[in-house]
Order: sequence, then structure tokens, then C-alpha cells
Amino acid sequence: MAEFNGSSSANALLLKLHQILTSCSKSISGGDFSQSQTSESELVNFLDSVSDAALSEPENEDAKANAFKILSEIYQFLCSPSLDHEIIDALSFELPKSASKFAGISPQCLEVADNVIRQFIQTSSPRDMLSVICEALDSPNKTIKAAAYISPLISGLSYVFLSIQRRLFEQIKVAVPVVVKVVKVISLETDSQDTELETLFDRVVVNAHAIQTVCSNMENGEKEKLRALLGLYVLQILALISVSSNHLSFALQLASFLPYCGTSCLGLVTGSSIDTLSGFVIGEDEEDCSSISSHVYLGASLSVILAQKYDEFDRAAKLDLSAVKTELQNNQTKRWQAIGMLKHIFSSFDLPWEFKSDAVDFLLYITSGDISNELDDEHNDCSRYMTSIFSALQAVTMIIIYTSDVALRKNTFEALKRVLGDIPDSQRYDILKALIKNSDSSSMVAILLDLVRGEMHRERTLRMSICKDEALDVDNKSIQKTLFWCTSILELVESVLRPVSGGPPILPDNSDAVLSALNLYRYVLMTESAGETNYTGVRSKNNLKKAHNEWLLPLRVLVSSMEAANKNDHGQLAVDTVCALNPVELVLYRCLELVEENLKHPV
Repeated sequence: MAEFNGSSSANALLLKLHQILTSCSKSISGGDFSQSQTSESELVNFLDSVSDAALSEPENEDAKANAFKILSEIYQFLCSPSLDHEIIDALSFELPKSASKFAGISPQCLEVADNVIRQFIQTSSPRDMLSVICEALDSPNKTIKAAAYISPLISGLSYVFLSIQRRLFEQIKVAVPVVVKVVKVISLETDSQDTELETLFDRVVVNAHAIQTVCSNMENGEKEKLRALLGLYVLQILALISVSSNHLSFALQLASFLPYCGTSCLGLVTGSSIDTLSGFVIGEDEEDCSSISSHVYLGASLSVILAQKYDEFDRAAKLDLSAVKTELQNNQTKRWQAIGMLKHIFSSFDLPWEFKSDAVDFLLYITSGDISNELDDEHNDCSRYMTSIFSALQAVTMIIIYTSDVALRKNTFEALKRVLGDIPDSQRYDILKALIKNSDSSSMVAILLDLVRGEMHRERTLRMSICKDEALDVDNKSIQKTLFWCTSILELVESVLRPVSGGPPILPDNSDAVLSALNLYRYVLMTESAGETNYTGVRSKNNLKKAHNEWLLPLRVLVSSMEAANKNDHGQLAVDTVCALNPVELVLYRCLELVEENLKHPV
């Protein structure tokens, strides 16, 4: 390395390069396979040492100048009319990678690196170069500037796409997932500079233009498949560019591809456009999903949010979002599909918070109005959408837990309640139960248990109002509904007061959930006692004894011991612990009194 750290003159470096190139040319032309491999390795090592010297010392102008001269000399060598084709073929496997490593040194080196790769494409087989570039993209060197390194390779793919003459769809289909994968990795690297990322994103967009150009010259059958592949590619890239501070500029460039690829706003927000595009790309080979990643769905849902956020995006993509939002308000099935798609935004760890906030606003809009009037358990079957709605609601709860924005937390909670209200009664309880059992947050469990209590109150109020109707048919289904007033309510309470690990819950960590569970249990027992009912089984002798002996008494012992231990401790932790336990103790003793009273007259 000392020889190339700036102390040697450019002439000395050029002399050594010429010697290595001469050795490479002679061994390759002479058919000396062993020597040619040695010479090629020496060339690669030499180029890597020059680029590493410049990259490791960004302020060293001599190293930068030397790198530019060496790379320029390589380009001149490849452009020589007298150069044998077999030499170019032999060097095409490793030299594109070595040349790309110079791209992060300076804009001038990036330009020459582009020229080197383009020269290989012009003088070698485009199909072979596609394999070479994809292999180089699939195994980037972690010791260099990754975003700068892949930029000339990405540009090279554009030239390859335009140069391939046969089996265009199959060749491009191989490259698309490779590009998406490497751009995803690099776009999420915290050490990538904005300028390097923007250069990369620019070239990724150029790739899309190249695919569109190829597509316009194809026959109908293959054209439809390639156009669908372009649509999937654009949606994935749209998701990836969201990390850029200049995301709108790139998004507007990508927006114009969406109508060309046959997508619609309703199709994007419900996912049906992805199904259509995937059908063309995958065909009968259902196992071949390499061109489709979760970023397709993120990009599709994000495109709708971008249209809501920016009018110019809506116009460029020809989405007509306002009409679609109205349709989603009036069509429950489409709304359920849209909620399932929005989960990709809500659950994304990498997406900026502003997009999640915009998605919450969108969700609030499409669930506004009296959507409860649409609910009909017999005709609106939500079961096929349950999984995606549950995932969306799980992601929504995570926003409530982790956002530091008070307004966003408030809006997201309102969205949570509205989506729950949009689910038929027969499945709403199952969703709430699953959310509670799959949450690790005590505060969120408390919130969800309070929602369950609210649903029980609503159901009871409805049943009582119907019972007052003198003209009531005794077979009225609304009276018979006890979807929330069921035995599994006690299972929810038990899951908090006596966790699966056995013994009482951990306090004060779970004080919020414990307090909410105690309030729920007390509400159920008081209501069933007052109405002389036992829908939940809470008043049965066995359940009363179980609650008393296995839930409440162990909890009282724990709370009493913790209060005693912190009684004389005036430290902040002790004060916080006592403050958290006080309301728990109050409700706990009321529950014990209520249970002991009911044990005198069990059902």
C-alpha cells in the first residue's frame, strides 16, 4: 500500500499498469491459462490498491488524481482498436467490479467508470454482461462506498437492457430482483451520503425508462409481461426512495410509469393491481415469485398516500384519488382490502414517520361517516380479510406505543377504534382477543381491555333497549347476541392476572394491564349480579373460587409486600412504584369484596 499512498508519482503507477496490461495481453493471447489468471489477479489487486488509497484518504488530492489517471488509462486500453476480442472477454469478468470501486472517489472517476462498463457492454455479449453485472451487484464489497460502487453497474444494466436482442423478458426478469435487493440494502445504510443515494436513485429511474423503451418495441404477448414487470419494479423502487429527503422528485419521475403499466388507484390501494401484474409476470409458475417482494405492496399503498400528500403526484400517476376515497367510504369490502394494504406502511421500520401519519389520516377519512350502518354479519363476510386486518391493527397499536407525537397518537387511537367498529360483531371480539394476547405492552393491553369493556357495555345497552320494546319478538337475534358476554372473557382476565408463566403478574411493570383487567372483571361481575345473569360464567361457584384463590389473593400478597418494602424508601423509583400500585390496590380490594359477597350466593 505504501507504494500507492501518494508518495509515488503518477508516472510510476502508469508504468506499472502498462507492465501488468502487457502481461495480461500476452498470456491471454498466447493461451497460457495459468499465467493469464495470475496476470488478471495482479491487475485487479493493483486497481484495488489505487482506489483504496484514494477512498481511505478523501482529502488526499494526489491519490484522487492518480486514481483518475489510472482508470482513464484502463478505459483507453479497452478502446484500442487493435485490442483482441478475447482479451476483452477475459477481462470483462472482474474489471467492471474494479472500475466501479473508483466511482466513489470523485464525479470524474464515476464518469470514467461508467464509460469502462459501457465499453465492455458494447464489445462483449450483452447477455454475458448481464450475468457479470448481476453477480457484481449481488456481492458488493463492504469496504467501499456501496452506493457509489453500484451506480455505474446500475447504469450498465440500462445499456444491457437496450442491447439484448432475444429473450428480453426473461433476461430483465433476472435483473430486477437483484437491483431491488441491492438498492434496498444500500438505501437503509446510515453511512450512505445523500448525494450518493440520489445519484443511485437517478440511475434506478433510468433503468425504468430503459425497460419502457424495450417494452415499446416488443410484440403484444411479451410486451404485456414486460410492462407488468416494469410496474412491479417501479412500485418496489417507489418504496425504497421514500428514505430520501428528495423523495418527491424521484416519486414524480416514477409516477408517470404507473398508468403505462395499467395500474389504477383503486387497484393499488386494494392490492388488485398487484395481483394483475403478478399474474402476467409469474404466469403458471406460481413458485417463481423472485420479482415480487413485500416492497411491492408497500410501494402500492405508498403511491396512494403520496397522491394524497402531493397533488402533482396524483396528476402524474393519473390516480384520481378523491373519487377512490369516496368509493372506499361506501364499499366495505374494498375498505377492508385497503386497510390490509395500509399495514405495509404502518409496520415499516424504515419509513419516515410523516408517511405513517399521512396513512393514519387516510384511514380516518375512509372510515368516517356512519359505517356501522353497513355492518351485516350474514352478508358481509370479513373472514377472508381477518388476517390482513389483524396485522394492520397490530401495526397501528405499535404506532400508538412508539410515536412521540401526541397528535399522531390521538389520531391513531381514533383510527384503531374506527377500524374495530368496521368489523362485524361476530369477528370483532376475536380480533380484540388476539390483539391482547399478542401484545407485549402493558399500556396497550390496558387500552384494549378497556375497549372490550366498552363493547360489552354497548352490547348490554342494545340488548336492554330492545327488551323494553313491548312489541318485541322473543326470537329477535339482537337479544340473543352475547358475543362479548361469553365465557372467554374470563380467559382474557386470567391471561393478565395469572400469566402463562404462573404466579401473579410482574409489578409495577404490568400495573396498567392489571388495573384494566381488574376493572373489567369487576364490571362483569357487578353487571351479571345486578341483572341476575351468568352469560360469562363469572358467578359460578368454581369461577368465583378460582378468581379469589388463584388471581386476587396472590395479587394482594404481592401488592402488600411491595408496598411494605417501599414504605420507608423515599427514592424516586420507590415513589413511582407506590404510585403505580395505589390504584391497583384500591380496585383489587373492591374485587375481593365483590367476589366474597357473590360466594355467599353462587349460581
